[in-house]
Amino acid sequence: MVATPVTTTVHLLRHGEVHNPTGVLYGRLDGYRLSDRGRAMAERVAEHLGGRDGAQRRDVVHVVASPLQRAQETAAPIAAEFGLEVGSDERFLEATNHFEGLTFGVGDGSLRRPTHWRFLWNPFRPSWGEPYREQVARMLAGIHAARRAAEGHEAVVVSHQLPIWIVRSALEGRRLWHDPRKRECSLASLTSLHYEGDQLVGVTYSEPAAALLPGASTVPGA
Repeated sequence: MVATPVTTTVHLLRHGEVHNPTGVLYGRLDGYRLSDRGRAMAERVAEHLGGRDGAQRRDVVHVVASPLQRAQETAAPIAAEFGLEVGSDERFLEATNHFEGLTFGVGDGSLRRPTHWRFLWNPFRPSWGEPYREQVARMLAGIHAARRAAEGHEAVVVSHQLPIWIVRSALEGRRLWHDPRKRECSLASLTSLHYEGDQLVGVTYSEPAAALLPGASTVPGA
């Protein structure tokens, strides 16, 4: 008799809204916490996964996040919902970016300075930051570790928009270079990877905190 493959789901959760009054591209900088709306988003996702909004309670046994404050704060209410600790994994960090700590744009932003233009020559790699393929490789390694930790159950991984979108694009066979405005990865959204054994069998996307998105702020270009 052939054994039925074990079903495991890894939810990739983008963090909630960040308190960023100056509108800088914060990247991997320390000290960027969730806004009040961002904390409400994290609570809303915890309620959703816990079945407290009328949805089915999920079978979450593992919660891990990027070490950055906004990701750890997003993970905290979810871990509390399931009586778990939040793990930390650098493989889920935001991508590196030359424009980190700067405002990004043409008007009063960094693009008005010619010294920055040399970092924009290759959008396919991209030339301004961590190569897309390197992001895919580290994200996949972390995802597989989370899948093994939650085998037969569900894991929640809190990461950042670009790494989540890039690894999803790779898994779904799309090109990695893209228009950032067309990413399907809103604040506090879930990109859920469904596995049978170690085989990916489906990807679904949901926005448990959709009601909190109108009026939310994010970094231009991200």
